[in-house]
Amino acid sequence: MTPRPNATPADRRHWLDAAKAAAQTAADFIAAEARSHRHITWEAKSATDFVSHVDLGAEQRIRDVLLERVPGIRIVGEELSNDADPEGGLVAIVDPLDGTTNFLHGFPNYGVSICVALDGIPVAGVVHDVARGGVCTASAGDGAFVDGERMHVSTNTDPARALIGTGFPFRDVSYADRYLAMMKRLMPQTAGMRRAGSAALDLSDVARGRFEGFWELWLNSWDLAAGVLLVREAGGRVTDLDGRDARLVGGTIVASNGVLHDWLLDTLNDR
Repeated sequence: MTPRPNATPADRRHWLDAAKAAAQTAADFIAAEARSHRHITWEAKSATDFVSHVDLGAEQRIRDVLLERVPGIRIVGEELSNDADPEGGLVAIVDPLDGTTNFLHGFPNYGVSICVALDGIPVAGVVHDVARGGVCTASAGDGAFVDGERMHVSTNTDPARALIGTGFPFRDVSYADRYLAMMKRLMPQTAGMRRAGSAALDLSDVARGRFEGFWELWLNSWDLAAGVLLVREAGGRVTDLDGRDARLVGGTIVASNGVLHDWLLDTLNDR
């Protein structure tokens, strides 16, 4: 089990309120920019990974709000500080626009993800679904909510009725054969698989009971941090492929409603 951080309920509420305010500010900016997404100039971070002024502007707005409300907090952000340590002290781990490629194409699956962590343990998290609506929040030990209503993972116990989310290894295609083998093993055992293009939203969909499970062969800290907390607080389980608790430094990730977790791990690992 992940240890509880040394934070008071008042601390958690304060950090969560700051994260919610920062996410809302970024979401408002992104939604306004989405009206003219066809005219936005892209820049390539790699052959298959892109960034625009919207990502940068959203992250700067998040930083401004967080630093005003929580002076001294360190920020690990995908665009402006992606080499900072996500596990030391009080840290905000930020993906200002998860699903950038979706956003740039007008595909409605992108959002804002913010996790406040203390010494490597997530204590407050927000995933704001900008395109489809819904603000998912959680704080350690206090449960998970969507738009203020408590949410819970799926209670389905039958893999044949399970819907599983995933993410293609688009940055490093050397993972493709391993990934496709996993997919081939899962396909005949489940009700279906989905790849929507935003890991933060995929994890929130596990927490909301829309997916019974999710896996990906590599995620960065900002892709998974808030979602890890949402799933745990909604009653699910999140590990790496070896079954160890997922860490905020990133890596492989397997999330589920809990009851199907061992089956999912066994299938992915061909055991």
